[in-house]
Amino acid sequence: MARFWIVVILICSIATLTGITGCRNRQKAHVLSQSDKDMVGSHTAGAETWKPLIDEAVCRLLAKSSSTVHQASHTTINGEGGVARSVCFVGVENRSSEEIGDFKEQIYEHIDSQISQDPQFKMISRRYVEAAMSECRCRPETLVLPAKQRELQLALERSEQPFDYLLFASITSGTTPSNGDYQRDYGLTLELLDIHTGDSQKDSATLRKGYHKGIFGKLKHYHD
Repeated sequence: MARFWIVVILICSIATLTGITGCRNRQKAHVLSQSDKDMVGSHTAGAETWKPLIDEAVCRLLAKSSSTVHQASHTTINGEGGVARSVCFVGVENRSSEEIGDFKEQIYEHIDSQISQDPQFKMISRRYVEAAMSECRCRPETLVLPAKQRELQLALERSEQPFDYLLFASITSGTTPSNGDYQRDYGLTLELLDIHTGDSQKDSATLRKGYHKGIFGKLKHYHD
């Protein structure tokens, strides 16, 4: 009889713990308003990291580029009577230690959208660019070669989308461990390459983020 009650108590205890754990693990969500701050990723970079990096890097590139306009063959006159440079954005290269997942698409679109708003640039549609790169079987890192640049240019010219500049974006990171905690420095670099002269304009932005292990080994973070 004693053994029976021990078994019953154990079963009840397991059921109770399972119920509590189930409640604790239940996922909830809420919609963030415009005034809410972005949530901070506890293990990897998120919106709180990429958005400021993009804003700063794009701002720096636009400021520098406005004073060094090169009159190339496919520049056009914009609505304000100035020169608009035709730019082919060839993608975002992740050289960091983290998998960035769907943020890669967000980063591309955010950069493209911000630069498109500046009248000195005319961005070629991503659909044309990706189709042309697939046709030429070229990757961003090979487009520093003049032969590959010409292949891509010819492919886009057939779609009536000529360009004079290539835009590259790359993500990097550096990790500093400290007794189980660590700091990760994130960087975003934008490079605008003139395919006629080989001249390039490069600007970057950096952001530091710290991760700390708390109770039960869970990571906490600080953001700088």
